Amino acid sequence: MSEMSKLGWRDHAGLEFFQEVIAGRQPQAPMDESVPFRPVAVGEGWIRFLTRADLRHRNPFGTVHGGFVATVLDAATACAVHTRLPRGRLATTIDFQMKLMRPVSIGDELHAEGRVINLSRRLGVAEATLKDAAGKLYAHATATCMVLETDPAP
Repeated sequence: MSEMSKLGWRDHAGLEFFQEVIAGRQPQAPMDESVPFRPVAVGEGWIRFLTRADLRHRNPFGTVHGGFVATVLDAATACAVHTRLPRGRLATTIDFQMKLMRPVSIGDELHAEGRVINLSRRLGVAEATLKDAAGKLYAHATATCMVLETDPAP
């Protein structure tokens, strides 16, 4: 059985699925092995992740690569949209924009929070922030996600 088939997202509405992940009844996404972030709180239209860059995320200059931040914020925006979707639908990013406010250091514990701005039948628009525990802003992103109907579970 593949890792993706173990994820039971097809069996749940978006919000319910992420509640199951946080409760440990559904596995984390496989990409968490390369970019570690995990959902820690979720509600209808929003989600919060905890993340920490490590030595794997350095660019050639020794700082944390912007792609690390982009990956976390892309997940936060798309997952926020997903929390508003019924069973049988998913959200995938079709446009993403990010502004970095300050560099991320290796080992910094950061919180990414995504929130839905607007959701229609076919498109979801969300924003996300990356902050430290004191509320200092490291990055902001906006994304547009296409809402897709999925094939029935195999």
